[in-house]
Amino acid sequence: MRPVDMATRIARVDWLLVLTVSAIAAIGAAMLYSAGGGSATPWAGRHGVRYAVGLVIMLVLAFGGLRRWYSMAYLGYGACFLLLVVVEVAGSGSGATRWIDLGVMRLQPSELMKIALVLALARLLHEAGPDGADRLHVLGPALLLIAAPAMLVLKQPDLGTAVLLCAGGVTILFLAGVAWWKFGIAAALAAGAAPIAWSFLHDYQRARVLTFMEPERDPLGAGYHIIQSMIALGSGGTFGKGWL
Repeated sequence: MRPVDMATRIARVDWLLVLTVSAIAAIGAAMLYSAGGGSATPWAGRHGVRYAVGLVIMLVLAFGGLRRWYSMAYLGYGACFLLLVVVEVAGSGSGATRWIDLGVMRLQPSELMKIALVLALARLLHEAGPDGADRLHVLGPALLLIAAPAMLVLKQPDLGTAVLLCAGGVTILFLAGVAWWKFGIAAALAAGAAPIAWSFLHDYQRARVLTFMEPERDPLGAGYHIIQSMIALGSGGTFGKGWL
């Protein structure tokens, strides 16, 4: 295949997506500006800087060429998985083992795995062909790619990131065309296994789930921010407050 020049790569960028994301970011900046009393500090300015940096990174990666990320997908996944194993041996941080201390900074491999998992699944499903996602010899390895890092992250313990890894992986399988009835079976099995999984959760993890479901259980403690968020949303009525 002939190399693609930069002009062609720029033309292939989904500029509608870029415009949509930019519009959402602009609305967010306006809301933060309004919430800050008509000032760019402390929220709106930082929001704008972070978005600009993220947009530049996104475009640089998009111009880098799809084949490069395709070829690095499994290698990147393997490296991130190895880092998760290292975390189990040498991890540290606030009563959990989620970070690797590099001296000048602390690295959290589970965040890198979110990206690596998407790339690895995308390559696996691409190699399987249009109807390959529904085949057992493809679906099995795909589920293993999802479950292996999720279990390591759950052991750290980091329930939230583990759930995000599973949700991201399942979403990719859905987009790849896995049959609906298979998701139904998986949901039924998950519901049946929920009591067993509940018994393995730490006390604070159970408390978070219960607080999310019923914040009124602890209105001045763990449920305070959820309740205040609902009050803030309710006070805005149909059209909200401030600019938006």
